[in-house]
Amino acid sequence: MTQYWNYYEPAKPKKVENGLKAKSKRGCIGETWWSKRWISVLESFNLGARLTRGRNYARKGQVISIDVNPGIVRAKVQGTRSEPYDVKIKLKHLSAEEWEKATTAMASKAVFAARLLSGEMPQNIEEAFSEAGISLFPRRSDDLVTDCSCPDWSNPCKHIAAVYYLLAEQFDCDPFLIFKLRGRTKEQIIEALRNMRSAGAHQEPDEIPGLGLDALDKAKPLEECLESYWLKGSELELLEVNPRAPEIESAVLKRLGNAPISIGNVNLTTLLSKAYRVAGHDALKRAYGEAENKGQQ
Repeated sequence: MTQYWNYYEPAKPKKVENGLKAKSKRGCIGETWWSKRWISVLESFNLGARLTRGRNYARKGQVISIDVNPGIVRAKVQGTRSEPYDVKIKLKHLSAEEWEKATTAMASKAVFAARLLSGEMPQNIEEAFSEAGISLFPRRSDDLVTDCSCPDWSNPCKHIAAVYYLLAEQFDCDPFLIFKLRGRTKEQIIEALRNMRSAGAHQEPDEIPGLGLDALDKAKPLEECLESYWLKGSELELLEVNPRAPEIESAVLKRLGNAPISIGNVNLTTLLSKAYRVAGHDALKRAYGEAENKGQQ
């Protein structure tokens, strides 16, 4: 008769009522590009089966809570013991100087600023951080300092890995959480972007790149150009206008925020946004309608 020594049935984790379950039942976890980027970074660290076990925990709903704060994530994960384990994941803060560089790079690109101010995450946002010589996402496994109160010697253990995966879905809901983890809240970033964009709008001409005093000196005064003011030059024939809907609707209004004026209980920005939408739609309709008519003639 063959005997098997030291064999034991692996203990199953205690079931959690109303635990945080991953939305994905199979395949990849995370829907947006930034959550997938988070997962791909983690999987590039070659953590092996620990991530697989953590993914199973995430789908079973073993994570009880996740709290994201600047530089640290705290979570509770139910394992095989009666008391849930305490998980901590730390990601190094970017310094004030690093944030200044990154915010300057983001503010310098109108599309970045407009999307961020409207609550969206530009897909190439990492370019702004790269320009500043820093990284938004962790680059190496030791960029993440993790700890779990479980007796498992491996780090990350399956409890930490489960939190990794559910963080991706948290990022789906709020892309600014990755900024918060790096040390800046959504409100701080938006305020900094608005201040920088506003300061740029009030620059003197000689402070604006490509529009120095030399360039202004070459321009003729208006009174010397009155006879030809309404005449189109030959260069205008070469100009092609191809209007299209903007990538971000009412980007300027979103960048400026609420107006200091309200009509009744409605802020003027809300009314202008509706007016811009109607005018833009009509302009596109007229432009493409005229183009079709010319093509038929």
